[in-house]
Amino acid sequence: MIISRDIGKRVLDRSRKYPVLSITGPRQSGKTTLTKMLFPDYTYVSLERPDYRQQAEEDPNRFLRTFTNGVILDEVQRVPDLFSYIQVIVDESRRPGQFILTGSQNFLLLEQISQSLAGRVAIFKLPPFSFLELQSSPYEHDDLDTYLFTGTYPPLYDRGYEPHPWYMDYIQTYIERDVRSLRKVTDLALFQKFLGLCAGRTGQLLNLNGLAGECGISHNTARDWMSVLEASYLVFRLQPYHENFNKRIVKQPKLYFYDSGLLCALLGLQNPEQLAQHYLRGSIFESFIVSELVKARWVAELSGTGHFWRDRHGHEVDYLIDSAHGIVPVEIKSGETIHSSMFQGLEHWSKLTGSALDTGYLIYGGKEKQDRKSGHVAGWCVMSEILQSLSGSNQT
Repeated sequence: MIISRDIGKRVLDRSRKYPVLSITGPRQSGKTTLTKMLFPDYTYVSLERPDYRQQAEEDPNRFLRTFTNGVILDEVQRVPDLFSYIQVIVDESRRPGQFILTGSQNFLLLEQISQSLAGRVAIFKLPPFSFLELQSSPYEHDDLDTYLFTGTYPPLYDRGYEPHPWYMDYIQTYIERDVRSLRKVTDLALFQKFLGLCAGRTGQLLNLNGLAGECGISHNTARDWMSVLEASYLVFRLQPYHENFNKRIVKQPKLYFYDSGLLCALLGLQNPEQLAQHYLRGSIFESFIVSELVKARWVAELSGTGHFWRDRHGHEVDYLIDSAHGIVPVEIKSGETIHSSMFQGLEHWSKLTGSALDTGYLIYGGKEKQDRKSGHVAGWCVMSEILQSLSGSNQT
């Protein structure tokens, strides 16, 4: 069964206006499936295939002009020379929806796009499935630990793979195929150690010096490798909110993973039962919720990943939704029982900003929805309203 993707309608809409569309995302996020479904009459060409790649490298102009009725070029960054020829063709024809470009080495793909196709291309990011996409499918989970452990990559659903061995293969494939091709990474074993250390720091303030020291690399190398992980859509940094309210605030970003299943695999978890007892379960849950809020921003075509707020005294709000009606604070707690201490961040934010106490949200590890004087409560499996309001808001 093919699960409908939230960005599909927007992709089709842009294909009627832009000559080139680009869909980036991590490996196995469903880019090929989506493009074939949206553009069934287009020719699909994977430049991972040596024969196609050779044709494109030897005579790029002739290769591209063969496809007169639209073409999907997968892993197009493998032949960088194509981008200049695509520019010439679309400037001549001015026909919308002529080229659909996809790739998993997003750092290379976006670099080529910015150099050759600026102003001619609509860019979309496709993560693995979102919570909303899975909730509207037959595959939704009722058990939180099973959901977190399984993650959201499509092959775990439409092909029925077991999560732990699949993620182990995925990590190795990512390092062997994508990371090996980068000049920034020369020691693959050390890079894999770096990736594992990042997993142990999810949900924490990112200290690159400390991370570099533990991994045995320089600060500059840690910075470069972090940019590789971000460009691969494996991790992201959540930036602190800049308004200081006359108090000192932290300036470091927080580190999160886009997929909880990948995160569990990197932490060595082999089943949901181990996750239930793991000391980082709260951080894994927080990473899952924050990543869903970020995915909702992408559906709404909003830039960035959003913000959190924390001052030097330890007061914190896990996520801030900058909506058309003002900033909406969100607290994230993995516990299944609601108690008053869960609302401390929301209550402090209300006092600090003068905002109404009941405007914030608490997303927790239970399943109920409640309205309390200190904020709205939404269990992890009933948070659709929050995600939908975010993806449909007029944020900046």
